[in-house]
Amino acid sequence: MKFVKSVGLALLGTALAIGGAPAQEKTVKIATEGAYAPWNFTGAGGKLEGFEIDLANDLCARMKVKCEIVAQDWDGIIPALQAKKYDAIMAGMSITDERKKTIDFSRPYAAGPNGFLVPKDSPLAKMPGTGQAYNLGSQKEAAEKAIEAVKPLLKGKTIGVQGSTIHANFADKYYKGTAEIREYKTTEAHDLDLAAGRIDAILADATSIIGTLEKPEFKDYVLVGPSISGGLLGEGVGVGLRKDDQELQKAFNEAIQAAVQDGTVKKLSEKWFKVDISPKG
Repeated sequence: MKFVKSVGLALLGTALAIGGAPAQEKTVKIATEGAYAPWNFTGAGGKLEGFEIDLANDLCARMKVKCEIVAQDWDGIIPALQAKKYDAIMAGMSITDERKKTIDFSRPYAAGPNGFLVPKDSPLAKMPGTGQAYNLGSQKEAAEKAIEAVKPLLKGKTIGVQGSTIHANFADKYYKGTAEIREYKTTEAHDLDLAAGRIDAILADATSIIGTLEKPEFKDYVLVGPSISGGLLGEGVGVGLRKDDQELQKAFNEAIQAAVQDGTVKKLSEKWFKVDISPKG
């Protein structure tokens, strides 16, 4: 794919070219995974679609820049950003302290908890805490009590997670030794293994699970378990940026704030997730 000129400090400037002609429209190149429905996925004809695709285009319009969105495998998405193959990441990436050691983030544009996807006829379908929400940051004791309550059911089971994610870290911290944790390159891969009966459950973002449940082959599956957010699960989902791109970070922050305030993020999240996952506060 043809490389476009990265956005510099004049991203949102009003500088004029010689002779008074308008400056050429700048391009922001944004990477997404393209395999994390309904956040982002590759649709018919190879076209990228999803919540983040719609939101990225909206944010670019607010920033008055041209938007170029490209697909990038998850396991190489941060290294390629640092190598300047694109300018930003919008790929359901949670803002965590660990990631902030390497890259910067915009303010959050979405907030969503995790959960388990299991067959309706599985003993795991009766998992305690279903329908209850806890934050590991502000409700640490109650959240960890809810996490402990599900362990007896998970003993000896196999849980699928996408590798190099907050869910993999969460499973490793709280369920390793109780259940076997099996990592996958994509969420689609662990969905296939769950449907084939090779694993007992999937631990993932609840919004991703909602997208999976819309597929006909998952009509006999259900989202269960306590809804956990915060702590090592991060501060929400934001745009990943290089640490030296402070002007671009500022531009995204302003555009996201406007999109949250005017209800655009709420509207798009209800379109793609059927629930409002816009950040609060």
